[in-house]
This record gives sequence, C-alpha cells and structure tokens, in this order.
Amino acid sequence: MKIVSYNINGIRSVIKKGFSNWIEIFQPDILCLQEIKALKEQIKTNIFDNLGYNHYWFSAKKKGYSGVAILCKEKPKNIEYGIGIDSIDQEGRVIRIDFKKISVINIYIPSGNNNKKDRLNFKFFFMKNFFFYIKKIKKKLNNLIICGDYNICYKRIDIYDPIKYQEISGFLPEERKWLGTFLQKLDFIDSFRIYIKDGKNYSWWNYRYNAKINNHGWRIDYVMVSKSLKNKMIKAYLLPKVGYSDHCPMVLEIEKMT
Repeated sequence: MKIVSYNINGIRSVIKKGFSNWIEIFQPDILCLQEIKALKEQIKTNIFDNLGYNHYWFSAKKKGYSGVAILCKEKPKNIEYGIGIDSIDQEGRVIRIDFKKISVINIYIPSGNNNKKDRLNFKFFFMKNFFFYIKKIKKKLNNLIICGDYNICYKRIDIYDPIKYQEISGFLPEERKWLGTFLQKLDFIDSFRIYIKDGKNYSWWNYRYNAKINNHGWRIDYVMVSKSLKNKMIKAYLLPKVGYSDHCPMVLEIEKMT
C-alpha cells in the first residue's frame, strides 16, 4: 500500500503538466495533496474519477490559496474536514479520512511568511491547536498517519544551510521544538528517518538561485506514523525527480490494512 504526500503548488497547474500521467504510472493507494489553490468546481475532477479514485477536497475560502485534498482507491467510512476552528478551517488546511483500521490526515501547516509577525503568530496558533486536535482524536483513533507539508525542518540534517537559516521561519528553534514534542508526546514516527539516515535529502527547493540543481533544499514534507503502526511499515522515501512542483512527493509503503 503506497501513501503519498505531495505539495503540488496548484492543482490546475500540475494537471496541465500531465500530473495524471504520473498518478496512473505510480499508482498510489492514497494521495494527499497540499496547496491545491482552487475551489472544487475549478478542478477537472473527472480526471481522477477516470483513474479510479475517490477524491475529497477542502479548499480555502480565499480563491487561489492554500487548500488540501485526498485521493484514495478505497472508499473511506468517514471524512472529516477541518479541526473545528474557523480561522484555521477557512484556509483549508486539514482533512481526514477514516478506514476500519487506520486513519489518514492530510495537513498543510502555514508558512511563517519570512517571519512576518501576523503569519508567524498564526503558524504557532495552528501548531498549538493541531497538537490538541490530535491529542483528542487519539483517544478514539489510534492508528494515525499524518501526511503533509509541515513547513518545518526538524533537524540540522534536514536543511542545506542550518546556520544561515536558524532565525528564519521553517527552522526556528521554537518550531523544531514543537515538532519534537509532537513526535514524542503523541507517539509518532518520522517514517523517512527510519529508513534514510543520510543528509542532503530534501523535499522543497526555492524556484530561484538554481536551488534544485545545487540541491539547496529543505525537508519540510513528512509522513508521520503512529508508533502502533511501526511494524507494518515497509519503506519510506522521497521522489526528488518528480518535478511538477517546487516540492517533491514523500512516499510511505505500508502493509495494506484499511
């Protein structure tokens, strides 16, 4: 079973670039998309029907902004949109699908927008409330997989220049501490680091400065897995050669148990 997380930086843009061809070839069982930047009615969703996917969209109220979606081959028993906080949910940042044995959550954590105070404060507001949301739902749902663009590099190994960016949102000590606390206190695993220990493995590159050519990247996209599912994991990896966006897909392969 292949679970993929991918910030596509605009669903309409990647469709024009042939994104559906990649989906047809790679055949993810669950595909979590972030930053769709479109309302559902603006998307040619019949493409995904034809590929055999159930699909669920949670768009931002602001046009051309944010938004998340999940495509899945098997129909879930339940779909939840948002976390119940209007200022967060109007930006379309969290969607959850529940199967019989596992639940998959797709998130798009706000960026700190180059340390601009209002957006950085909103990012911390999101992080705080998402932590409590997960803590609450873990009381009824134990086998969770949380995919998404976290907009945080966890360790120094996850960013190409940890000294240069230590005071920039995405690598702030407070953000990294929150992510560590999230993993530790809520019993999650950074699936990628179970299998890949090396540095220079990134999921996002700035479009400017030849960043991808020079591999000047950040690893900010994750598939976090409940520790209860650790023995079900098979492998996890990035796909840096898939170039529809400034991000690349993050993949978890796990035993089928929906």
